[in-house]
Parts: sequence; C-alpha cells; structure tokens
Amino acid sequence: MEPGGSGDEAVAMLWSVREAVERSTLQIGASACGATALVDVLRALGVPVTPETAERCVQTRLRRNEAPLPDYLLSRSEAGATHQQLIDGADLASRGKVLGRFFPFHPRRRVQLVSWLAGWIRCGAVPVATMNMQLAVPEGEEMPDAWHHQLVFGVAPDAIYMSNPLEVVSEAVVHQRLCSESLLLIRREDVLQRWTADTSVDSLAQDVSDPRWTVLDVQGQVRQVIREEECEDERKPKMSHIVIPAAYRSGVTLFALRHSDPGQELLRAPELPLL
Repeated sequence: MEPGGSGDEAVAMLWSVREAVERSTLQIGASACGATALVDVLRALGVPVTPETAERCVQTRLRRNEAPLPDYLLSRSEAGATHQQLIDGADLASRGKVLGRFFPFHPRRRVQLVSWLAGWIRCGAVPVATMNMQLAVPEGEEMPDAWHHQLVFGVAPDAIYMSNPLEVVSEAVVHQRLCSESLLLIRREDVLQRWTADTSVDSLAQDVSDPRWTVLDVQGQVRQVIREEECEDERKPKMSHIVIPAAYRSGVTLFALRHSDPGQELLRAPELPLL
C-alpha cells in the first residue's frame, strides 16, 4: 500500500492509549528525549534495548551550564541529539537490524500530515517527530527552551498521539512545530547569569565554523541585552530572548526493520514535495 490517503485511512495506531501508558518510556536523562524516543522505537519494532544502550548509541550532548557565556551558547545550539544521531543510534543499538530515513518538513512541504503518518504506520514504520517546541506555544504558557523528539504512536483525524509526555496534539500545531528554521531562542536571564565584566563574545563570530552565528549577529544580540540591562530607563522595552543557530532540523524520521518490506519502501520513497 502506498503511504498516504485520506478520510478513514487517516487512522492508525502502533499502540492503543492504554498500551502506550504501559509501554512508553519517560525521559531517561537530561537532554535525552532522542534516546528516550529510540528506546520506544526499538521496542515497537521488536528489537528492545535498555535505556543505557540507547543513550550510549545516540551520544546525547549535554548543556555546559557552568561554562563561560560563549561556550554555554555553543553547547545550547547542539544539546540533545539530531535526527542523524537517532538514525545512527538505531543502527548501532539494533546491530544493523533497524534503519531510519529522515523527511524534512522545512521549507514547508505539500503533505497531509495525519494521512501521511497513518500510511507509514500501517506499513509498519515507526515515526519520530523532531519539533521546535518554541513554535505554537499555547497562550498563557511559558516559552519552552528546547526542541524535542517525540515518538508518534498513533494518529486520527486532526489528532497526533505522542509519548514523552503522553499527549494528543492537533495536526495544525504539530505541523507548525515540524516546519521550523534551525534556530533556538535563549532566554535573556540565561545570558545575563553568565555575563561578567571580562566576558568576550568575539569567539562567537571568529571561532565557530557555522556562519549563521555571524549572519544572526549573536555578538550584537548579546551586547544589546547588556546595554539594555545597564540602561536606567525602565520604560524602554527589552529583548526577552536572543536567537542562535540550532543543530537540529525539523521533520519526521521513520524507522523500520532493514530487511522488511517497510524498510525497503522507506529507501525507495521520494522526498516530500515543496509547496
């Protein structure tokens, strides 16, 4: 069956909600949402591994909270894991039994998300969404400070069921979070807490290989936050966040047993067309 479809076809579940409560894994460590999702991916594919194995194979990167400001910001840009780390981790943890294929959603794609996911789930693939949680923040809730990987264990019309945490989110909200530039907002207070009189942010333009640090003028953003803090006029608006590059790409990674029909279908599937 070709992945996709509409109407009643837009319903598929790896697990029932009750099964998800019993089987899904809670966050196994700091910044380890990717490794957590991988534990459940491999369980769903019948290749269970321990959380410790998943963590080791994914090689989660941690925030360097005690580092000077420039190094802290660099660590924030890559803390956690990318979709490629999940794909490599699945291959390593399963000893080659499981493959992954990433489908980027940015720039925006021509796809009916729920129907597309339903088709792949019914084929036997297991989806993991990599989302910018700083988009589509519910009114009144605090801005999250990270991206997130979540296993998709089911879909229904306008409903996407995910684990860690167990929740049902609308298709529109998930799609918005899946279609994001690779950027991360850092809270003003996280900058100020690490700023000292001898802090130099020159390295953010000179010592990093990613030109986006210069394009985004992260140096200038930091200096603006400091100038605002030193200004005695409390009426002037202040930046709530600075914007830095993120290592992650938004989209969906589909996993399947390598030597299965779904695995071969994944390898043959075309990229999602751009809008």
